[in-house]
Amino acid sequence: MEKRLAPGDRVELLAPDAVRRHAEGLAALLVDAVDGGASVGFLAPLEAAEAAAWWAGAAGTRDVWAAFGPDGAVTGAVTLLRTGTANGRHRGEIARLLVHRSARGRGLGRRLLAAAEAHAAATGLTLLVLDTQTGSPAERLYRGAGWTAAGTVPEYAADPAGVLRPTTLYYKLLAA
Repeated sequence: MEKRLAPGDRVELLAPDAVRRHAEGLAALLVDAVDGGASVGFLAPLEAAEAAAWWAGAAGTRDVWAAFGPDGAVTGAVTLLRTGTANGRHRGEIARLLVHRSARGRGLGRRLLAAAEAHAAATGLTLLVLDTQTGSPAERLYRGAGWTAAGTVPEYAADPAGVLRPTTLYYKLLAA
């Protein structure tokens, strides 16, 4: 049974300076994801300084939404990357959808994904893509949110332990 959002849970789009201001909390979130086995581009053990540097580099290069718990702690995040090519201005990529293990089951992943999708549509994007480790719990979230599996690539990325795993590519057409 899914827990309800706690009073005070909120999701907000962060300006680049806010990403930098919340880099420590975002870094702790990323470290938690890697420690929990999420294949999100990093190998374990992930040092907090490396995670914070990644978030600092993300500020201004991608749209970042963060979920905050009632105590103000970062409990989740998602990023949206825009394609920089002339023939791809209509599409974007959802990347690094993360929910802290202590905050799962409250609908934060769904809310973060919906916020990014709504923003993408409102800013003219008509196609979103993402990839996730095949067989991961995230696949249920994406399918439930109307994403379509486009295919699976074997040995696409290493999990945090360094083992190559397959990845499933997903897409979602947004209302124009």
